[in-house]
Amino acid sequence: MGDNQRRPGVLQGESRSIALITSGAGSLANFRGPLIRRFVERGCRVYALAPDHDATTRAQVRALGAEPIDISLERTGLRPARDMVDMLRLVATLRRLRPDMTFAYFIKPVIYGTLAATLAGVPRRFAMVAGLGYVFTSDGSADTLKRRALRMAATRLYSIAFRLCHRVFLQNEDDAAVLCGGGVLPRAKLAMVRGSGVDLAHFPPADPVTAPVTFILVARLLREKGIVEYAEAARRIKATNPDTVFLLAGGLDTNPGALSREVVASWVAEGVIEWPGQVADIRPWLARSSVFVLPSYREGKPRSTQEAMAMARPVITTDAPGCRDTVEEGVNGYMVPVRDPRALEAAMRRFLENPDLIARMGRESRALAEERFDVHRINDGMLKVMGFG
Repeated sequence: MGDNQRRPGVLQGESRSIALITSGAGSLANFRGPLIRRFVERGCRVYALAPDHDATTRAQVRALGAEPIDISLERTGLRPARDMVDMLRLVATLRRLRPDMTFAYFIKPVIYGTLAATLAGVPRRFAMVAGLGYVFTSDGSADTLKRRALRMAATRLYSIAFRLCHRVFLQNEDDAAVLCGGGVLPRAKLAMVRGSGVDLAHFPPADPVTAPVTFILVARLLREKGIVEYAEAARRIKATNPDTVFLLAGGLDTNPGALSREVVASWVAEGVIEWPGQVADIRPWLARSSVFVLPSYREGKPRSTQEAMAMARPVITTDAPGCRDTVEEGVNGYMVPVRDPRALEAAMRRFLENPDLIARMGRESRALAEERFDVHRINDGMLKVMGFG
C-alpha cells in the first residue's frame, strides 16, 4: 500500500489512465464494453491490453474510446519460462504506458498482469475473478496429476497476486469462501459484485416461444458446462417428444476440459441437438428459444444466463456456485443437481407439460435481471470501489 501513500492524488481524484489486461481480446467489447465507456466518460485514457487483437477487436476497442495494445500472453497452460518472459515484456509495456491503475481479469492476466503492474510501479492494481474455472472445478473425470499441479500453482500465484492488488472483485460467495477461507485472498481486499452485468436495453424482452418448445444452452464447449448432460437429457426427451428443439451455441475450445468436434458432430448427426457454433450475436437465438439451460458445474455469475434472463427466458440451471444465484426456484426457473441428466430431463419436461410456464417464468426472469444484473449499476459500484467519486 506504500504506492498509495506516494501518490495520494490518484486515490482522491479521477485517474488519468487505466490499463485493462485480458487474455481474450473479444471479451473487451463483449464483456467490458460498458465498463470501458464508463471510464472514458470519467475522462480516463483507457488502454486495452490483449494478446490476440485482430482488425475486428481493434475497431471495437477504438469505437469504445480506448486504445488497443498488443501483448504476449498465453491464455492457458503451465509454462513458467514462457510466462516469465511474457510478464517481463508486460512490465516494459506498462512502464511505457504509465497507467495510474490496472484492471486485470482471467487467470493469467490477474496473476502476471498484477505482478507486472507492481514491478512497473503502477500505483493502483485491481483484479476480477469471474469464476474459478477448470483448475478448481472437477469435470467428473479423474483428478489428474496435471490438474492437481495446475491447482497448486494457481493457488500459490493467486495468493501472491492478490496481496499485490488493492481490491479483488469476486462474483459469488462460494468463490469467496474458497479463496478467503483458504487464506488465498485476504478478506480485507475482497469486493463482491453481482457478475459482469447485462445491458438491459441491448437485451430487451422477447415474446415467449411455445411451439415448438425450444431449449438453448450457450457456452464454450467444455465438459464442466454440463453439455454432456444436456445432450443426454435431449436424447431422452427426443424419444418421446421428437418435435422439441435443443440448441447448443458455442465454439470449440483449447481448454483441457474441452469437448471434441467429433463428439459434438455425433450429437448433430444423431438429431439430438442443433449446433450453430459460435454466434456473433446471441440475441436472435435467444429470441427463437423458449427456455435457457446451463447445467454447469461451477460459474462466477454466468453472463449468458443474465442475457437470457434480460430477454425474458426461464432458466434451468444447477444448484452450483454462481449458477444458483440466477434462479429463484419455481419463480423464474428450476435448479437441478450437478451431473444429473435425469433431473435435467425432468425439469425440461415441466415446460413441455405446462407451456404457460414459459411466459410467466420469463417475465420473472426479466424482473430479476432488472433488479440484480443491470450493468450500469454494477459498473458504478465497481468504479466507486476503485476510487471514483
